[in-house]
Amino acid sequence: MPAIPESTKTSLAQRLRAHAKDAWPQLAAVHVRYRASFGYVEGELADGEMQPLMRLRYGGSAHRWGLAIYSAGKDGHEEQIWFTGSPQEALDLVCDIYVTNA
Repeated sequence: MPAIPESTKTSLAQRLRAHAKDAWPQLAAVHVRYRASFGYVEGELADGEMQPLMRLRYGGSAHRWGLAIYSAGKDGHEEQIWFTGSPQEALDLVCDIYVTNA
């Protein structure tokens, strides 16, 4: 698995935060941490609660990411092989699940 370049890490976090600010006012912040070729994304709700949202798998380009949605029932992530959108579209998908009714 390719390592995520620092510039891509910075770009991904900036894009997700900007998109969340515009599209998801329920989120006080978006946090991204990295491990190997994965970016783990959590949303911080207005009350300070942290909500795991998704794991993005680096695909060798700043615009190619695989998606795994966080599953609270499994306390882990489930790969979504059908998803072909951008990280911002992935954020919309998971926020529809976890944040809309928060």
